[in-house]
Amino acid sequence: MAAPDPTGHTDDTTAPAQPDPAAATPTSASTGLTHVRADGSAHMVDVTAKAETTRTAVATATVRTTPQVVDMIFDADLPKGDALPVARVAGIMGAKRTPEIIPLCHPLPLGRITVDFARRDGAVVITGSVKTRGVTGVEMEALTAVTTAALTVYDMIKAVDRHAVIDDVHVLSKSGGKSGDWSV
Repeated sequence: MAAPDPTGHTDDTTAPAQPDPAAATPTSASTGLTHVRADGSAHMVDVTAKAETTRTAVATATVRTTPQVVDMIFDADLPKGDALPVARVAGIMGAKRTPEIIPLCHPLPLGRITVDFARRDGAVVITGSVKTRGVTGVEMEALTAVTTAALTVYDMIKAVDRHAVIDDVHVLSKSGGKSGDWSV
């Protein structure tokens, strides 16, 4: 068999390389990181032995702008159109595509995704909720929902406020799974 190149591939097409089962095992004892092997390379965690449970996560993001622009957003009076329905759909689409943009996330059958908006002191506060029945949590999907919605709001308002800021992105709560329920 030919020697592997730096990416681990060989020129030998007659026999596929056999993965080292020990290398695929999380090495939390040596690194403390579940997605890193002993050699430092990344891998997707094996969740096949985990029990299926109902899992939820709620996340938030804030788009800070001016009170006038917030009024324009909630009055559907922006030059690019009605931002909130577009941002809601973008957030839902973002949650569904999370494993395509976050490399080590498992694809999950998402049962519910909601994206909601509230006005607060010259800002739009976005809240996203995601629910599934599966073997791993949906925190990343909730975060992707709110950040995608926030990016869409920013895109829709940049013609009237180039100084808008997206901040305060975090998970508010999660439930289900071995680690149980958690909230800020």
